[in-house]
Amino acid sequence: MAANSTEILHDFSPLLRVYKNGRVERLIGTEYAPPSADPATRVQSKDIKIAPELNVSARLYLPKNANPSRKLPLLVYFHGGGFIVGSAFSPLYHQHLNALVAEANIVAVSVEYRLAPEHPLPIAYEDSWLALKWAASHSTGDGDEAWIKDYADLDHVYIGGDSAGANIAHNVAMRVGSENLEHINLDGVFLNCPFFWGKERIGNEAITINAFPKNFLDNIWFFACPNTKGLDDPLINPGADPNLSRFGSKKVLVYVAEKDIYRERGFYYKEVLDKSGWDGHVEVVEVKGEKHIFSVCYPKSYNGMAMLKRVASFLNQHKPCNMFNSKDIFPHTFQKSYI
Repeated sequence: MAANSTEILHDFSPLLRVYKNGRVERLIGTEYAPPSADPATRVQSKDIKIAPELNVSARLYLPKNANPSRKLPLLVYFHGGGFIVGSAFSPLYHQHLNALVAEANIVAVSVEYRLAPEHPLPIAYEDSWLALKWAASHSTGDGDEAWIKDYADLDHVYIGGDSAGANIAHNVAMRVGSENLEHINLDGVFLNCPFFWGKERIGNEAITINAFPKNFLDNIWFFACPNTKGLDDPLINPGADPNLSRFGSKKVLVYVAEKDIYRERGFYYKEVLDKSGWDGHVEVVEVKGEKHIFSVCYPKSYNGMAMLKRVASFLNQHKPCNMFNSKDIFPHTFQKSYI
């Protein structure tokens, strides 16, 4: 095969193509936004290496008026992109984290994990676990990152993400519960339109899948995780996990969008968590009329802003005055909560 072959081996447009000569072409998520002192939010950011030998890095965010005398909750965030595209350094996620950090008044670590197919799953899970352990190491004085040591309250740590990043957050939380990560108190987990899946269709998927071929999503999973047990692998289908009750946090906030192919999976996630014997509380918020990860793609929309405020409240739930519902702020927003 000629080195410049244009024959396509795998086509996951509009996300990615792989050519028979081995070239990987990412069609989205390749733009780079430098760290900054954001003029709109006054949030500062910088890039750091977590494990240089593995090329695992992150972008750190610090809100305006951060003060070492009043330490702030820490969020470890995982970006979406089907495990095959996306970056913590992209304009999309840089904008998203600037807005979330400003609204919630938190310190954030946005993880740059390695992508498939060059680094197939479970590598992204391992990278993300490494990032959480790196953050946790600062509670014992082992870490050397000043922004975390000086400004982050490691008694109040959260993890979250969108789409595939939400899947990663779930699996990292499962590992927290099973391995009892020392020196970390995982206050909560938030999942934005989580990428969960399964062999059998559930709920209204028989209708919604007609508008989005099921085999496309099936194939992305097998492509990203070639050694998977299948579509009912607990990594992608929490309902198939016999150890789900070990989930490592007591509070979970899940957002689903009415027009998202993954909508049913968000509700199913609540159902299986509640039935697993897990001793915690999960809330699902459905947003009418919206599509997949709408709040990341359209952060200044009415529903995007309402979601941002609700997540900010969740990230400050240890402060009673911050426990509010999005409808208290945006009384006409089309969001319904399932507790």
